[in-house]
Amino acid sequence: MPFLQPPPAAAWHHRDARTGFEVVHFCRVRGGYRIDGCTTAVEGGQAWAVEYELWLDDRWTTRVAHVRGRSALGPSSSTLQADGAGHWQVDGQDAPHLDGCLDVDLESSAMTNALPVHRLDLPVGQHADAPAAFVRALGQATERLEQTYVRATDDGIRQRYDYAAPAFAFTTRLVYDTAGLVLDYPGIAVRAA
Repeated sequence: MPFLQPPPAAAWHHRDARTGFEVVHFCRVRGGYRIDGCTTAVEGGQAWAVEYELWLDDRWTTRVAHVRGRSALGPSSSTLQADGAGHWQVDGQDAPHLDGCLDVDLESSAMTNALPVHRLDLPVGQHADAPAAFVRALGQATERLEQTYVRATDDGIRQRYDYAAPAFAFTTRLVYDTAGLVLDYPGIAVRAA
């Protein structure tokens, strides 16, 4: 069952790994989507804020990500550009370590886990590797993050995916609403609106 269009706005309470709040606005634009978001949080005793603007094509593939942060370390920013075929530039420099990534995954955001599930549109029981350009919350350093998604049996109208990020020895089950936005990200965030 394909996802519906995202709502104009959504929000998440970040908890357990950090304490904070994320607000996101979705805008359908010619050729895709613009997503504007902001997360403010306290993690490991450090307060930080991250603002982001993502541009996606119609397939939910990331094309541009502008990420700006602020913490006790000072302001930071990063711009990622992708050709939609898995080639990236970070702040205008080629980033071959990101070759093959089609999504951006922001450490500061629960929302960015919507990008691969929209793009992949997996049937129940199927799995896919979804490496991502992973942008850290503090300093906006960009790394490659190997990830896998396995579509589990739906829970009524809610889609469920088993998610794994081996670099963090992290696995969990993510539950998504009919618009493909995560409702429950155990240990990270829960949908507030």
